[in-house]
Amino acid sequence: MKIKRILVADDEESIRWVLSKALQKQGYKVELAVDGSQASEMAAQNRYDLAILDIKMPGINGLELLKQFRSNYPDTIIIIMTAEATMQHAVVAMQNGAYDYLTKPFDLTALDAIIVKAQKAAELTEEIGQLKEELQEQHSLGRSIIGNSQPMQELYKTLGRIANSDVTVLVIGESGTGKELVAGAVHVNSPRLSKPFIAVNCAAIPSELLETELFGHERGAFTGATERKAGKFEQADGGTLFLDEIGDMPLELQAKLLRVLQEKEITRTGGNQTLKVDVRIVAATNQDITKLVKEKKFREDLYYRLNVVPIKLPALRDRRDDIPLLADFFLQKARQDIGIDTIEFSQETLKLFSTHSWPGNVRELENSIKRATLLSPDQVLTPADFPDLGVQTRQDESLEALVANKLENSLSRMNLQEMNNLYEMVLHQIERPLINIVLQKTRGNQIKTAEVLGINRNTLRKKIKTLQIDVKRGS
Repeated sequence: MKIKRILVADDEESIRWVLSKALQKQGYKVELAVDGSQASEMAAQNRYDLAILDIKMPGINGLELLKQFRSNYPDTIIIIMTAEATMQHAVVAMQNGAYDYLTKPFDLTALDAIIVKAQKAAELTEEIGQLKEELQEQHSLGRSIIGNSQPMQELYKTLGRIANSDVTVLVIGESGTGKELVAGAVHVNSPRLSKPFIAVNCAAIPSELLETELFGHERGAFTGATERKAGKFEQADGGTLFLDEIGDMPLELQAKLLRVLQEKEITRTGGNQTLKVDVRIVAATNQDITKLVKEKKFREDLYYRLNVVPIKLPALRDRRDDIPLLADFFLQKARQDIGIDTIEFSQETLKLFSTHSWPGNVRELENSIKRATLLSPDQVLTPADFPDLGVQTRQDESLEALVANKLENSLSRMNLQEMNNLYEMVLHQIERPLINIVLQKTRGNQIKTAEVLGINRNTLRKKIKTLQIDVKRGS
């Protein structure tokens, strides 16, 4: 923001005249108010970048006017003037949001210096705001929480209430409901946005390695520890640590986590030094954690530490109103990723989506749409393109039946008694065209192909080499 328009409010005509002439000479557009009431009316009709307000004025005094500006026009920079150099006036003015305070009589160069400083501060504030927006866009890219249903509206309200605080959050929901997205939303909308967001899946890491993964280790702490390693708590310092599947954390490690939450410090494995960490914890589980507590599989004291703000995510079947919106979002995303502009859903497909139980929740919906978009030869996705949803393929014949029919016809022409590698031969003939088709659909993108096939990227590379498949990138 550049300061261009200035409001001067003072009941002394001489002060108004001097300030008007001096500020106009500096290139500012200046408007004058004879008292607080007129200044209030002018502010309601016009936008001012900066306002210079006298404290003692008829009608509305400068401090009351300052409060009005801070409430209604928070972007306007306020400078307070007074002939009484009392500490009380200065303190009250600054407490209520004044940028600076001048005691009459003052040197005009002092006012110029304050305005220049205010200009730099405004530019810095604007720059920080833009940076925050960019960071939010980067963190949110491709990871939006979608939904207008009543359960999702309640979720948004909760997120809005807790985002700016540092309270610990426990997200509870079935697999595929978007627990990490919620954790990310808590982070993105918090003052910790510019700091790291670190996610740890407690169920995916072997229990004997999870401690060093969280707290790090010193060199020589165990065989193979050739150098010091920072754990996830250190990496997330100043930011947010997302502990997914917290219900799978071993009991002995739960005790150490509880200590970290209480003391806000960690000790690396094999070390003696304690390190202070400033981390906000968002934990998540798809289990009934209260049942785990009753069964003594989860510490009760840790549960209460984590469960400061519980967020229960609804299953997709419990917010069916959101399914068309989600389906459209995932279709647009798949079209963009693959480079197809025209593919769309048939009405029968949308009906199928609305009635399916979606045991895999939002993740199942996204993966089904991505797979169908890649593999369908048509530009309209019909129920036949979603065989995993319990729908038969085209011509009311399942893929398994089609393969069985083709195999029977082929094998009837072979002498099976003389063959010893039939299994390998059939797999070879199926694998090669399958990989070829998916590679064509993804325009040679091996990462996407591996994702669609559900295999490791290195495994795909080996198969491409073994099967002598010619990969044409971008075709």
